[in-house]
Amino acid sequence: MNKFARIAMLFVVLFITLVPAAALFAAEGDGQSVAASYGFDKFGFGVSVGLIAIGAGIGIGMIGRATIESSARQPEMRGNLTTIMFIAAALVEGVALFGLVICILALYQ
Repeated sequence: MNKFARIAMLFVVLFITLVPAAALFAAEGDGQSVAASYGFDKFGFGVSVGLIAIGAGIGIGMIGRATIESSARQPEMRGNLTTIMFIAAALVEGVALFGLVICILALYQ
């Protein structure tokens, strides 16, 4: 990844995190937050779920790539590698589901 892409990614991440945060810290007199009145809570939920899905996809992709490379080098270990791959993929999915539950609980708090 070149330097321009890294800087652009940094600005996108900062924008996604700071814009909803500015509205979350503002307060309104009727007890409802500005974030809820403008829908930033649902926006944050969508961003969080999207980042969780991207992270889980990258993790499982890396696990699958490493398993395929390892089984290509040592075909006799394919059964053991497949078992280890399924265990690691289940752990990644478990973390993703945990993050999804946390997002849902935060949304309906």
